[in-house]
Amino acid sequence: QVQLVESGGGLVQAGDSLSLSCAVSGGTFSSYAMGWFRQAPGKEREFVAGIRRSGLYTLYADSVKGRFTISRNSAKNTTYLQMNSLKPEDTAVYYCAARSSWGPVVRDPTMYNYWGQGTQVTVSS
Repeated sequence: QVQLVESGGGLVQAGDSLSLSCAVSGGTFSSYAMGWFRQAPGKEREFVAGIRRSGLYTLYADSVKGRFTISRNSAKNTTYLQMNSLKPEDTAVYYCAARSSWGPVVRDPTMYNYWGQGTQVTVSS
């Protein structure tokens, strides 16, 4: 059974940085495109960033472009989300997700097969 476990969330101030990790087990990490999503209270889950199986192509939401960086380490079966210049509007529960596909990165959460339990990120002003 494929499991995704996020870590690294916390409470930070606006302008600070935070790094999230997502460890994948029970499956073949290299066969998954990976994505990060977030959900704030009262809002729908939204796409944040994604990375293809090869790691050579990434996609970002406009709201985080230039501030967040997604990466993956196949040796550690882990994907990361480096978040810089955090803003209060980045406050949300962050989820990582895996998609069994050779295709492009997609923003639609329904296209992902596996999900982590989420990690809270709170940015104070």
